[in-house]
Amino acid sequence: MNRKRIVVAMSGGVDSTTVAALLKEQGHEVIGITMQLLDYKDAEGGCCSLDHVIDARRVAQELDIPHYVVNFIDSFKEYVLKDYVEKYESGKTPIPCVLCNQYVKFDLLLKRALELGADYLATGHYAKIENNNGTYKLSKADDENKDQTYFLYTLKQKELSKLMFPLGSLNKDEVRDLARGYNLKLADKPDSTGVCFVPSDNYRDYLVNNNAFPEKEGNIVNTEGEVLGKHKGIYYFTVGQRRGLGIATGKPMYVVGIDSKENRIVVGEEDKIYSSKLIAENLSWVDRTKIDINDLYADGELLVKAKVRNRHYEDDAVVRINPNNEADVEFINPQRAITPGQAVVLYKNKEVLGGGWINRVL
Repeated sequence: MNRKRIVVAMSGGVDSTTVAALLKEQGHEVIGITMQLLDYKDAEGGCCSLDHVIDARRVAQELDIPHYVVNFIDSFKEYVLKDYVEKYESGKTPIPCVLCNQYVKFDLLLKRALELGADYLATGHYAKIENNNGTYKLSKADDENKDQTYFLYTLKQKELSKLMFPLGSLNKDEVRDLARGYNLKLADKPDSTGVCFVPSDNYRDYLVNNNAFPEKEGNIVNTEGEVLGKHKGIYYFTVGQRRGLGIATGKPMYVVGIDSKENRIVVGEEDKIYSSKLIAENLSWVDRTKIDINDLYADGELLVKAKVRNRHYEDDAVVRINPNNEADVEFINPQRAITPGQAVVLYKNKEVLGGGWINRVL
């Protein structure tokens, strides 16, 4: 066995701690690292909390491996929290996990791991990496209910060559069984849900309590512009939302658009929340050469499967790439609640080609 030095990103959950135990059992030199992303007084109950750090350290002691905590508070504020607020201010719905992966975990933490002489950084993500003669492929996990590739689409060849996702071929029950087999006390610890820095899972309270921006009353209008009611702030809403609109029209109404410039919420009946076209910006490709392969690219169009939310299924789409690193994405079938600020991720079979940020819905 070719023994490697592997840094494991240990969050204090069952997935990452099982990764550490598994790699040690395989004979590797394992080092645990936990990221501190928030002041602990601001992270009570979330997966960035002190309790999770303590859990990670206890497991490291059980496994008899070194464990370190690295402070990325300032970087997390700059790359993740700032964007989170700005997206809501502009009427978009952010995905902080993508940015955390891109800028913190698989940039800063990966660099720190390599500074420690590590061959690889391993995490508990449910995804798969395949090395084909030095070209790396990112693919969906075998357990598609746990697959996390939607949050990993910004990974490129350089990062993939130094990453390991040991859980990609397992489902959650198998991971917990492994943890029990290793006698890990965290084997039955519940999964973390929601946004790590919003422990109550109420982002509106987070924005208000952190003085992100004040409530600002505006109009709720239908698609014809008729005023139906008032709102207290555009960040209370997201595209596709039905509950909490505070209006009565005698029929179910949904948020179909958020107009930050006019500070208004546009609502309509359910058919109005389906769209087929979007503009994606800041495109990122796992392997840029893939889009030139003949079976993908025809007449200037990339034929793919695409998804616009983590919990959506991929659907057939045509992508037309523009010179300014934007793309027109057109679905064969209309998609429900395409939302600016979310990502559109592109697949060929189970392989991740790349993706981009949804800027506009057409």
